[in-house]
Amino acid sequence: MQIITQACTKCGTIVSANELESNRVMKCPGLGCQNVLRFDDLAADEREHFLENRDRYNI
Repeated sequence: MQIITQACTKCGTIVSANELESNRVMKCPGLGCQNVLRFDDLAADEREHFLENRDRYNI
């Protein structure tokens, strides 16, 4: 299993791929950060891997 995450470009907060996938577009959860994060911003191979193995990425 891979750990797939995305770091906010403004504050560095790390968000997991499953959180991004469930919301598709979300405000960064970083304190006071207003940056918008998108599932589509993940690399294509990471998105594909996550979607093919979604059942393995449960919180």
